Amino acid sequence: MGFNQAYNAYQKTSVTTASQGRLVVLLYEAAVKNLKLAIGLLDSDDKLKPGNIENFNKYLQKTQSIINELQVSLDMEQGGEIAKNLMSLYLYFNSELTSVSFNHSSKKIQFIMDMMNELLSAWKTASESTSNAPASRSMQSYTSLNIQG
Repeated sequence: MGFNQAYNAYQKTSVTTASQGRLVVLLYEAAVKNLKLAIGLLDSDDKLKPGNIENFNKYLQKTQSIINELQVSLDMEQGGEIAKNLMSLYLYFNSELTSVSFNHSSKKIQFIMDMMNELLSAWKTASESTSNAPASRSMQSYTSLNIQG
């Protein structure tokens, strides 16, 4: 087994055995990573070189897929006001990212990335609590999403 195969097997095991809170943290980390990669392709005037268009859009689409995954994992019945607020944020993020795919605004990407970093920090704190149980079977079904950049 080569290094890449071993690493991929390790990653898959770490995701499938993670708590629900840890899975959310992994999703946020991947979203932030993809936003950093996208913003790194823009020059100081928010211009995108023709050779970078495909990767730029790939990073934005991966981020949107991750946000969609976060949306469908919300428990709107038991989550109360927090779940409603998160849903609103996720809808806003996806709307802004759709706009960014056309107008290439580093300001908008940075704003979304800052907000996602704040949420990431909160989820890290929550996931470190001892009350987190291992992920349920239904949550493990989401592990087919490729969150790597």
